[in-house]
Amino acid sequence: MSHKILILPGDGIGVEIMAEAEKVLDVLRGDFSLDIETIRGYLVGGAAIDASGNPLPEETLQQAKAADAVLLGAVGGPKWEGLPYAIRPERGLLGLRSELGLFANLRPAVLYPQLLSASTLRPEVVTGLDILIVRELTGGLYFGQPRGVRVLENGERQGFNTLVYSESEIERIGRVAFETARKRTKKVCSVDKANVLECTELWREVMNRVHQEYPDVALSHMYVDNAAMQLVRYPLQFDVMVTENMFGDILSDAAAMLTGSIGMLPSASLNAEGKGMYEPIHGSAPDIAGKDLANPIATILSVAMMLRYTLNAPELATRVEKAVGSVLDAGLRTRDIYTDKDRLVGTAAMGDAIVAALRHMNR
Repeated sequence: MSHKILILPGDGIGVEIMAEAEKVLDVLRGDFSLDIETIRGYLVGGAAIDASGNPLPEETLQQAKAADAVLLGAVGGPKWEGLPYAIRPERGLLGLRSELGLFANLRPAVLYPQLLSASTLRPEVVTGLDILIVRELTGGLYFGQPRGVRVLENGERQGFNTLVYSESEIERIGRVAFETARKRTKKVCSVDKANVLECTELWREVMNRVHQEYPDVALSHMYVDNAAMQLVRYPLQFDVMVTENMFGDILSDAAAMLTGSIGMLPSASLNAEGKGMYEPIHGSAPDIAGKDLANPIATILSVAMMLRYTLNAPELATRVEKAVGSVLDAGLRTRDIYTDKDRLVGTAAMGDAIVAALRHMNR
């Protein structure tokens, strides 16, 4: 069965890194008989605002709903920061998550042994790092109502947002975490702030209840401030971490730097049917856009996650991951992971090298 993949480069370096991911898709289709149809020509984020005034045009949304998977580059940038909140580029990203029901965000933080020196932590602290952060993606402060900016009686403005989760929302993300942990080391750490936030007190209570369905998986709880500290102090204690939307956003970026660069980390956002949106967790980096400096590996590894979670082609996912590893073995590095012992390459050269390694596996 052919799968439809919507390609959304977005803004900034999104165009460049997506070009390298598409090279990988072309090889998988041509050399490995992957039955896919790629759909191009649709806009999201700042590029869509420039063209239509809407960060998520209706035609883009309809194509995303019709596709089996969405491959996204990055959205946003200083150019659009002065716009009203409701039409900023990030609203396009949040709109896709909400409209597609992408409630489960999987963010792996894996340290490739070849990049041990790129991490800012000592080797003995991060060697063997392999964490999966399961982030609830369609609830919490980012979507809660009411929200806005109001004027008080004294004329002062006040901003407000609402942190809200229902039991069913917590249950379904909990089950994703426990099911995932069963395929790993059977260990889940649920992160909350139950000592001061009633919403996350409920989170902890529901996680404990769902855990009863998974007696073979160990469950621990940790306050988010302590979790942030522990990620730097002793990250190897974690395997699967599950948390709410904003905490997951922050902790996954912190975990990214343990691996040496945020440019290395992919993500998958899934709905209840396994349909997904796949994207690197880094931003649009407009300061380096168009300069052949961006690291495309996170986007290419997002392709691997798409193969594994939506396209049901885990063997091809493994091949892509091994191709990335072989290129790192050869000492090729983009600027963000470069040391004076390595060979510095640009975005396109890194993509070409990974494609060549992938093709070599089929000989």
